Amino acid sequence: MAETAKKPNPPGSKRMFGYIGLLAFLGGIILAIVGGAVSADNGGIVLALVIMGILVGVLNVTAKEVLPLLIAAIALIVVGGVGGGEGGFGPLDDLGGEAGTKINQMVAYLATFMAPAAVISAFRAVLALARPGD
Repeated sequence: MAETAKKPNPPGSKRMFGYIGLLAFLGGIILAIVGGAVSADNGGIVLALVIMGILVGVLNVTAKEVLPLLIAAIALIVVGGVGGGEGGFGPLDDLGGEAGTKINQMVAYLATFMAPAAVISAFRAVLALARPGD
């Protein structure tokens, strides 16, 4: 009978970094949504989102995920900048309330959160392309 090779468990520090990256991702998403609904243009929220985005870019993004992450980040940045000052969802304000303004702020915060992860991933991709190989 052939023995099956067992995959070794990842070292404790690697698993811990994975959890930190996961918490940074979940925290960034939640903070962007809640912060966009509650507080527009808050410097503390922006700083926290940038730090969490750096953590996500360093700890979570694998080589297979670079292209989808970059495409998603571009989409968020484009949608966040549509329509000048009123944003892509601004016309929703015409229905009453500030729904469009709140959604625009959420998208802007999501773009702020994903931008550092996208820059780190793009830099890694450029380094991989510049490496001499086969």
